[in-house]
Amino acid sequence: MSRLTDLLQKVSKLDPSLGAALSNEYQAVINSRNYGLVFEKHQPEAVELPSVTPSRGSTVRILPPRGESDMSKADPRLWTVKCVTSARGGDVPRRYTLIERGVPDVEREVREDVPGDELIVVSEFQDTIYPGLVETDSVINAGDADKPAHVVLNSENYHALELLSYTHRHAVDVIYIDPPYNTGAKDWKYNNDYVGSDDVYRHSKWLSFMDRRLKLAKELLNPTDSVLIVTIDEKEYLRLGLLLEQIFPEAQIQMISSVINPKGVARAGFSRVDEYVFFVMLGTAHPKRLPLEEAWDLYPQKGAELQTEPTPTKKKSPGWNSMMRSGSNSRRADRENLFYPIYADPIKREVVGYGEPIPPGEHKAPEREGLVSILPIRADGSEGRWQCGGSEMLRRKEQGRIRLGRKTSYGFVVNYLPKGEWEDIENGLYDIEGFADDGSIIAYLHDDVDKDRRAPSQWHLPSHNASENGSTLLRAFLPGRKFPFPKSLYAVEDTLRFFVKDKPQAVVLDFFAGSGTTAHAVMRLNKQDNGSRRSISVTNNEVSADEQVQLRMDGLRPGDPEWERWGICDYITKPRITAAITGNTPGSLPIKGTYKFTDEFPMSEGFPENARFYTLTYLSPNVVAAGRAFRTIAPMLWLAAGQQGRVIDDLGEQGWDATDYYGVVEDIDNLRKFVEAVNSRPMCRSVFIVTDDDGAFELAAQAVRDDMKTYRLYESYLNNFEIVNR
Repeated sequence: MSRLTDLLQKVSKLDPSLGAALSNEYQAVINSRNYGLVFEKHQPEAVELPSVTPSRGSTVRILPPRGESDMSKADPRLWTVKCVTSARGGDVPRRYTLIERGVPDVEREVREDVPGDELIVVSEFQDTIYPGLVETDSVINAGDADKPAHVVLNSENYHALELLSYTHRHAVDVIYIDPPYNTGAKDWKYNNDYVGSDDVYRHSKWLSFMDRRLKLAKELLNPTDSVLIVTIDEKEYLRLGLLLEQIFPEAQIQMISSVINPKGVARAGFSRVDEYVFFVMLGTAHPKRLPLEEAWDLYPQKGAELQTEPTPTKKKSPGWNSMMRSGSNSRRADRENLFYPIYADPIKREVVGYGEPIPPGEHKAPEREGLVSILPIRADGSEGRWQCGGSEMLRRKEQGRIRLGRKTSYGFVVNYLPKGEWEDIENGLYDIEGFADDGSIIAYLHDDVDKDRRAPSQWHLPSHNASENGSTLLRAFLPGRKFPFPKSLYAVEDTLRFFVKDKPQAVVLDFFAGSGTTAHAVMRLNKQDNGSRRSISVTNNEVSADEQVQLRMDGLRPGDPEWERWGICDYITKPRITAAITGNTPGSLPIKGTYKFTDEFPMSEGFPENARFYTLTYLSPNVVAAGRAFRTIAPMLWLAAGQQGRVIDDLGEQGWDATDYYGVVEDIDNLRKFVEAVNSRPMCRSVFIVTDDDGAFELAAQAVRDDMKTYRLYESYLNNFEIVNR
């Protein structure tokens, strides 16, 4: 009996009704208890929206006075706008009446006549929002304006993921993210407050923060073939691993270690030189075999002889392993039923059968005339177990995957082809030359894939040094600008290559985009094979904690142009991606330096790529309902259609428009002309039909080509883009 049930019994003796009520509540908690990773589910986050004008019903915070840099003095309370008073004429700001939220009616404070410039709108995650996109800039450098464009979204990433769940549901090939590592050094906020190392809920806040975003990310990934890649360090890797297992139970998950700073970072214990990379592989996704150079080989110390691949003149056979299990759960006691004899013909040197498992306490196999019995006995005489049961062993033998190995002092060795090697044979990476006398397969790697191999789970490459190929490289593109801990460009490029090498049109998403390294790496990959991969980078325009102090002392606030220009998106991400494409710094000077590794060329050459930059906006329900938001919603349709060609942002008097890649029709009376237009465009694959009439939608959907994907947009737009977070 637990201490709690004992206490409940004592309470029941004193007050039966109270005891029964407490017991019922306790049982409800026990029945709903989670197993695995359990963490405090914190209240949904709230995000401040400085670009949104408060209106009746808005949730707002009252800003501290201009010039106040100590944010501990800021009023953390939330208020609801009860009414708005507009001044007649002049530039006098609106005045607002506010009611305090989250307290009993009798205790609520009411503020009247509050100036609008003293307020900031707050969106809580349970609020309904109507997102839109406003283009802020673009770069067209591909020579072909219709080449798929890379996209940068300036937005709180949770809301951006909600938006993308409409445009890219189950359509993303790779998500690569480098989330906050939760160092306690003001590297991320929860509900507008930096989470410090002394916060007792530091880890559970981080898990709540990641849990919401990873669940949305799962909705975007293609369930049949895609991968989520997450980098992390030692502070949260254990919790992250458990969280990934809970959200992606169907995935194959593997973690690798990557050296990013050979000089090391000081810690209380050992100096940290590496970080970890989780790969969450869905469906058939797996890292491709690639022609990896010698730097990928593991070597003990500088100067030691490198492990090298067999020379091209030597044929390479698949790797045969021992049938006896090694490592964990490899003892006889772990699986008694897998301690059975395998019988072989010593003259023909061939496995011919197997016997029943040896009963516990017995250590010898029954004899069979003319055959030798082989038990899983190790060199030291200890008893192990086989990898699989006897019937499965014979099935593999029929496939050519079992053969008799060398004879040792403790008996014959039985070898088998493991699953990975067998899959490579089935996938055609090996030439099958026949079968040996014992039925085992004889195969050799194709000459053209002789250098292709699997990457190890530990990476120690000079190109992955984040200091030289992250921070130093970024300074070449953005002289005089700093960003904390950018990833090595070549590390991200290598990581992505394992999964997009054979996908020249892959969609790659990074919703913790930071300095824009992922988009930069995708452009490098495109140049190497003339691909058309598209990146979507999501980053907010948060100003660093240190810079915020000085800006507040200067009387600035979020939303002020002089404040926003120092934000991550405007100051780092957009300029870095623009510089990478054009080959020029923000000061219009050619970038100094040369790309290294894999593909070497001057950085000043840039890339033949296009990019568009958007800010996520929050539309008024009245504006959306009246259908006056099409120009703001239009980029979302372009995103869903593949990020290619021009954006249809005006349907004109004819009530429809079409590009080579997608079309939008609003005036069903002109449906015939619209259908003729889209059907005549062979690359047109997406059609958006604006109608409240079920019959009209079905008619339009049936009239377009079968290879087109049709989307329905209701005329009010409310049912299309309304996001309700729970």
